[in-house]
Amino acid sequence: MSEQFERLEKVIGKEALDRLKSSKVAVFGLGGVGGYVCEALARSGVGCLMIVDNDTVDVTNLNRQIIALHSTIGRRKTEVMEERLKDIAPDIEIIRKDCFYLPENSHETDLSDFDLVVDAVDTVAAKTEIILRAKEAGKPVISCMGTGNKTEPSMLRVADISETKICPLARVMRKQLKEKGVEHVKVVYSEETPVRNDKDASDSRTPGSTAFVPSAAGLMIAAEAVKELVNGD
Repeated sequence: MSEQFERLEKVIGKEALDRLKSSKVAVFGLGGVGGYVCEALARSGVGCLMIVDNDTVDVTNLNRQIIALHSTIGRRKTEVMEERLKDIAPDIEIIRKDCFYLPENSHETDLSDFDLVVDAVDTVAAKTEIILRAKEAGKPVISCMGTGNKTEPSMLRVADISETKICPLARVMRKQLKEKGVEHVKVVYSEETPVRNDKDASDSRTPGSTAFVPSAAGLMIAAEAVKELVNGD
């Protein structure tokens, strides 16, 4: 390991760093949550990341997404993310997949080669499919529940989905997964009641967002991912 990671080595040790260097993580979604997951994993020495997203950077992403800058608006998120991660950790291997992950195309992505899977996408169908495919491959998966319309990062929690409460997305996901025979998944979720001020909202269907809740969720997922990769728990 280069001296780039010497401060981290003081915390987790050389053996753990070596494990991270040989680890492969698949991250689905490069938005307000997923971008911070990738950032933290690259800064933690993870050797390979597969980044999956088909979106481009939009001006509305500027308030919360780490890859969103005025200079990157209109560019593919995977392209911008790869450039950023390579600038942070030049030796990292990046596998880019420019696609919207859906049940119809999930067979095109083999998760069996990865040590851990991160679900940071928005849609219930895609989240369910990612979890099911990871379970089929026997790989640990960490899923992010709703961070929209939230203002308190201190109310984020790590739990099994069976123990979640208050979060509307977690409620829907519990039901969907139970119907598929899955009752246990590690998630990051918020116990904050969603807030909304529609008075000035131009589109009531689009959730509001902050700079600090999605990012905090992403960093919590990255911390759990590092624990999983190093300790298997």
